[in-house]
Amino acid sequence: MNYHKLAFTDAIKKLQEEHGSRGGYDHMEGRSSVEGLSYDEISFISERDSFYMASFGANEFPYIQHRGGPVGFIKIIDEKTIGIVDFAGNKQYISLGNVSQHNKVALMLMSYPQRARLKIYAEIEIKELKDFPDLYEKLKPQDYKFRPERMMVFNIKAFDWNCPQHITPRFTAAEIETAFAPQKKYIADLELQIEELKEKLSKK
Repeated sequence: MNYHKLAFTDAIKKLQEEHGSRGGYDHMEGRSSVEGLSYDEISFISERDSFYMASFGANEFPYIQHRGGPVGFIKIIDEKTIGIVDFAGNKQYISLGNVSQHNKVALMLMSYPQRARLKIYAEIEIKELKDFPDLYEKLKPQDYKFRPERMMVFNIKAFDWNCPQHITPRFTAAEIETAFAPQKKYIADLELQIEELKEKLSKK
């Protein structure tokens, strides 16, 4: 897998030449080949609760869709393959229609608290639930209410990490709750001690 060789078309390389960045990226292309997802990518993907998917339509416009679920709903099948259960949604089927004609997609996985983003080029396969029951058992989220329609399997062709520039840290309500749990407990303990002292003083 070499993300830069796949991403940098002739038109892109020409622009890099014109703007003085081609030398550095040419060197990067020569040393950026990897065999598959490492522990870092697998851990990062497994902790996500959403991602963005870009597909290409017959109207010659790209389409970007946000897909979400519980933490860990993106499952690692092997070091070159990930998959999800496709939950029932608004039934527009724009992404599904696009990939039925052009199976190449781009994924963007974000961690705003870590200011990290993972870019993936993949070829997508649509798997029907009735045809692949074992795969469904592997991909379905646990302890989460959903209506499955099909499965999506992504055969990874290349991936790369982006720099953190301009990623503003953002936190979910659950992450904030977890971060402030020790302070809340500390305050609750102090309030309890104050009430106990008040009660003792009132008895004197």
